[in-house]
Amino acid sequence: MVVVNVENDRISTPITADLLRGALELEQTGVGVLPHRLPARARAQCSDGQLAMAEAQPSGVRLVFRTRATVVELDTLRTRVGYQGMPLRPDGVYDLLVDGRLAGQATTTGGKVMLLDMATGSTENQSGPVGTVRFADLPDRVKDVEIWLPHTEMTELVALRTDAPVEAVPRDGRPVWLHHGSSISHGSNAASPSTAWPALAASAGGVDLVNLGFGGSALLDPFTARAMRDTPADLISVKIGINLVNADLMRLRAFGPAVHGFLDTLRDGHPSTPLLVVSAILCPIHEDTPGPGAVDLSSGTMQFRATGDPAERAAGKLTLTAIREELARIVAQRAADDPNLSYLDGRVLYGEADAAELPLPDRLHPDAATHRRIAERFAGAVFGAGGPFSGRPVAAVGRPAAG
Repeated sequence: MVVVNVENDRISTPITADLLRGALELEQTGVGVLPHRLPARARAQCSDGQLAMAEAQPSGVRLVFRTRATVVELDTLRTRVGYQGMPLRPDGVYDLLVDGRLAGQATTTGGKVMLLDMATGSTENQSGPVGTVRFADLPDRVKDVEIWLPHTEMTELVALRTDAPVEAVPRDGRPVWLHHGSSISHGSNAASPSTAWPALAASAGGVDLVNLGFGGSALLDPFTARAMRDTPADLISVKIGINLVNADLMRLRAFGPAVHGFLDTLRDGHPSTPLLVVSAILCPIHEDTPGPGAVDLSSGTMQFRATGDPAERAAGKLTLTAIREELARIVAQRAADDPNLSYLDGRVLYGEADAAELPLPDRLHPDAATHRRIAERFAGAVFGAGGPFSGRPVAAVGRPAAG
């Protein structure tokens, strides 16, 4: 049902699940709907604030509809996350794609702010008004429109208005790629939501992305495995490593069985789906030094450092080197009975030569240029000829051309 707004002759369309891609659930809030990338049952099994924030930041989530509208307005109530004593991050970006090509970008105003105190762990919440994102002068023809939501801001969707009717876009038969990973998969430091590396790789591979990259929260949680088990998918990948080290979450004895359990759960729902295990990209601070990781503000910018003692590796403390060795061993063992299971060493995507050319700005996360490189490498190695997700055409990886 649509409602005509007589005041400005705009058509208001309810924002429902059939207009959204990349979200596993919609929550009705006091002002609109909040996309979630984990279902309520999973969220109820963990009280961690970091995970709650990350899964509600809509990385890879986009509004998708067909229309001949030349004007599109989207009211949203955002929640930005900041740190006490540090400037707020730049405004989150909305990417507008028309028939698969970038046609505009915008930001919004207002919204709420969640300020975290890294020293005490306390949180201060500030309220703010609903803002509006507006795209105008779109081609006056029937077209498919995608609005990629900011991957860095929790975003309540309040209202969608257009100057022509809107309808849902039927699924086009592209394979659904379900991916889980850390903040790098979430899109940390990417220039915009459609240029995070999984989004670029999905575009190159011709697949429909469901991105379960959760900043700080790729921790082999059983509820995440069950959410993935229950999500329809044609291709699945799991990127494992960095969060387990910098959270100092478990020792080697627990790690191996946890990986097996996670993969077992995925196979319960997807017994023969191509499944790729990816280890961490190169991260010099944690290659051979265990966690926990810590924030270092001494330079006036946010940097990260490893605080563990390399001598503790003998007691089973995890490093990225140890995790890669164990993942390779586990996948080789399981692949004997699971021909659709594969392993990719993350250093193929970003290794020592890349680190010399494009060092991690905060010692942990790649910058925008590195997101593009990782996407290009992933598309070639995974979607390309002979890759575990091969059989689909691979386009050139890069920012969608403006049009």
